[in-house]
Amino acid sequence: LPLVFEPFQQADASTTRRHGGLGLGLAIVKQLIAAHGGSVTALSDGVGLGATFIAQVPARVAAVAQPVRQESTRPLQAPINLEHAPPSLEGLKLLVVDDEEDARTLVAEVLSKQGAEVHVAASVDQALLMFARVRPDVVLSDISMPVTDGYDLIKRVRALPVSQGARTPAVALTAYARDQDAQRALAAGYQHHMAKPVEVNVLLRIVADLAGRG
Repeated sequence: LPLVFEPFQQADASTTRRHGGLGLGLAIVKQLIAAHGGSVTALSDGVGLGATFIAQVPARVAAVAQPVRQESTRPLQAPINLEHAPPSLEGLKLLVVDDEEDARTLVAEVLSKQGAEVHVAASVDQALLMFARVRPDVVLSDISMPVTDGYDLIKRVRALPVSQGARTPAVALTAYARDQDAQRALAAGYQHHMAKPVEVNVLLRIVADLAGRG
């Protein structure tokens, strides 16, 4: 309880934990409330008895909003530079592994729109079965997954015979964004480490490069 507002504090901080998240949510809550001059506390009578969070912020008189003068009619979004248009992934077979359905679906949709044939898996076991079936050109995997994580996945892929895909390029897509996390992913056998949320154009170019389309 005394550590609940500290960043990265979790009851289970392993990459194979059953619950997602980074342990940052309540730390951000504390910072936001502190920025408003307030405070937040957590109370609990014990394990299994629930918790109460109390946020207190000072009341202030709202300032009257003044109309904003329009200085320019220029568009807020910069025009697309066709020279940097995303690469085509037409004909590539890709395997996306993530236990979070929304994340898995989003990445698969982004890749599919560039012409790739995308296969998805929600666990390491599913991924290995799919890998053997489709022999993807590139694997994109989350690191933190229940029971068996992305480090174990790439270890098992690299242990395969070369004829069965041991050298298949792989990208780690993960919320673990520290330098040591990137180093661990590369040491485990991934060619690239990308922190979530990923930049779409960067992701597409990395996949194209790994597949020899760069």
